[in-house]
Amino acid sequence: MIRFDRPMQGFAIALAFLAGYIDALGFLTTSGFFVSFMSGNSTRLAVGIASDRSDATAAAILILCFVAGVGGGAIVGAIAGRRQSSAILILVAMLLAVAALMVGQSALGAAGLLALAMGAENTVFEREGEAPLGLTYMTGSLVRIGFGLAGLVTGRRYPGWGSYALLWLGLVVGAVTGAWLFPMLQQDAIWLGSGAALVMALLIAVMRRDAQGA
Repeated sequence: MIRFDRPMQGFAIALAFLAGYIDALGFLTTSGFFVSFMSGNSTRLAVGIASDRSDATAAAILILCFVAGVGGGAIVGAIAGRRQSSAILILVAMLLAVAALMVGQSALGAAGLLALAMGAENTVFEREGEAPLGLTYMTGSLVRIGFGLAGLVTGRRYPGWGSYALLWLGLVVGAVTGAWLFPMLQQDAIWLGSGAALVMALLIAVMRRDAQGA
């Protein structure tokens, strides 16, 4: 986060909100699997191998879809060039829209598409094969927050930990929003996520254009 200016930090928090929102919908749709948090699915895969092969299969499918989404997002970003972020978010919006259409036919199939979308989202800020910021998983951000809190006691300086706290909070608020809307909207709640991704694609295009013109 410390590499980004204030507008881009705000944009990253909005993306974390979207990730939390979609993850909550995926979690509720699949009764306990994740579409953005692959560490959790990896644990479910391991436990499933030992006790329930159907759970292991579902977790493995979601992990593979997430990885494929990262690869697909990176390819789209490479082709799009300067329009990388907008193109990837349009891809995310399309995947979410197809997932919304599929929920009634196959919950796991829809969750796989959600995982594809969340994998792709992690490539929005990709540079030279590196994703400088985890948008759909917060373990690294929580570690930085812990260092920052320790710095208040030791006097050591850990710059930017407050912005990582806001990133984590964005994901949590997004998840709360998804969990709140799901009982009312069911799969239609995914359409809101698709629309949000399209809006953010437009916003980042405007932000990039303004930055280039400045």
